[in-house]
Amino acid sequence: MSSNTVSIDEMAEAINESLQEYATLASDELKSAVKKTAKSVKESISDNAPVDTGAYKKSWTTKTTSESSEAIEITVYSKNRYQLAHLLEKGHANRNGGRTKAYSHIAPAEEDGEEMLKELIEKALS
Repeated sequence: MSSNTVSIDEMAEAINESLQEYATLASDELKSAVKKTAKSVKESISDNAPVDTGAYKKSWTTKTTSESSEAIEITVYSKNRYQLAHLLEKGHANRNGGRTKAYSHIAPAEEDGEEMLKELIEKALS
């Protein structure tokens, strides 16, 4: 569209073009928000993870699970210490019948990430 005026016959096409342009811009902004949130969640988990040798703390990473023109899915995970994640987050039973202390470091990062993503999306679409 090169001008601001359109005839009645061209109005549907002009509206469709505008909506398509908005959808493209919105999906790009949403993808950016998801990437930024995933990075923040990974860093938060790493920062708050319990440290013994430091290998568990350093094992957290992100991976783009799927991506299309309209959507992106990013997974935050522990690449080689995934067996410890649930045990450290929730605690576990000992051999002698007791329980270990739970180190909640994944759930708070997830909650903060949800809030951050919501705010980024609202900001991008406003």
